[in-house]
Amino acid sequence: MEIILFDEPAIRQDLLPLSFTRPVADMRVGILTIAEKWAKHLDKPVAYLTQPYLPPKYKSGKGTQSLYINGAVIPDADLAAAVQELKPGEALYQNGLLLALHSDNATFETPDELAAYTSSNQKEYSADCTVIRDVWDIFLQNGEQIRSDYTLVTAGRQSQPISDKYTMVYNEENIFIEEGVKIRAAILNAENGPIYLGKNSQVHEGAVIKGPFALGEESNVNVGGKMRGDVSIGPFCKVGGEVAASVIFGYSNKGHEGYLGNSVLGEWINIGADTNTSNLKNNYAEVKIWNYTKNGFKNTGQQFCGLIMGDHSKCGINTMFNTGTVVGVSANIFGPGFPRNFIPSFSWGGAAGFETFQMRKVVEVAEKVMARRNQQLSQEDRGMLNHIFEQTQQYRVWDKKA
Repeated sequence: MEIILFDEPAIRQDLLPLSFTRPVADMRVGILTIAEKWAKHLDKPVAYLTQPYLPPKYKSGKGTQSLYINGAVIPDADLAAAVQELKPGEALYQNGLLLALHSDNATFETPDELAAYTSSNQKEYSADCTVIRDVWDIFLQNGEQIRSDYTLVTAGRQSQPISDKYTMVYNEENIFIEEGVKIRAAILNAENGPIYLGKNSQVHEGAVIKGPFALGEESNVNVGGKMRGDVSIGPFCKVGGEVAASVIFGYSNKGHEGYLGNSVLGEWINIGADTNTSNLKNNYAEVKIWNYTKNGFKNTGQQFCGLIMGDHSKCGINTMFNTGTVVGVSANIFGPGFPRNFIPSFSWGGAAGFETFQMRKVVEVAEKVMARRNQQLSQEDRGMLNHIFEQTQQYRVWDKKA
């Protein structure tokens, strides 16, 4: 039986700009992505039912006896068991939301097609269920997901020892170190939650890490970095400065001083030195951020919310992001002052104004950036960026005025 993780259309829209460039299930919350969690719980590889313009690395599945699972739903042992117990033709719901469907000779070409399907044999799931519905749910759920993933990833395994005599450790039994990790003269405090250091990662001199914290494969916490808890850094990243309650999906740099709080960054991002994000309004009011479904600003219900940044975006040194700023895909932000708190995809500029970051330059930068991680911008990646460029044209209002 094939496991297919599908994009629920309404949720996928609410998770833009992060979902412009990936299936919903490929988002990282905790140590693992949602897809990796399902693969571990079900002990099977997964495929995707996602947007047709995304690269083929997101393998699609179309089996007639497939188990379709909502890619925004985070599994636990109870939910995984309930999903596996579904018989052909049965669907599992919670408060009207389709959690999973065991298809009975039905195949679906698109997420919209699946969303329009109504099972005649519906079961209600009454236990607690974690669903990533909005972009801020990623950092809100991150600490608890690090704890959950830590148990899942480390069960029955032995951590590598901490051999550096100049590193201070608190609650070492709550720290797991994969092979090839290097730690030098750091402070690791796992009293409030676990610390997970991925394969060949590095923690440099003077770094302070408080759990819950996860560092992906080949990633670095730079000299003097201050990781304040509820932080997940994906693979092949460099992170420094002060970071709190934030998630970086992977292949991104925030390597210098500056504060990042209650934020989510995608892949292939570079944050310039001394860039700071505000995550709290001066009047302590609840934060509103741009929402693509509403086509306007939506109240998060949260007092703390920083920066949401889509893949391939960059900012220059000393950039200041206001509370609740949303940046799209392949934007380039620089200059003094606070830029607007919704920056459309393929924007070039800052507080003084924006113009369009032309596709030729976008591709040129992406090729150089990816080559630094021994990755290549494929033709399919270019096609994806072109599609997003056209899809987001409506938000670049300066083009309309020209």
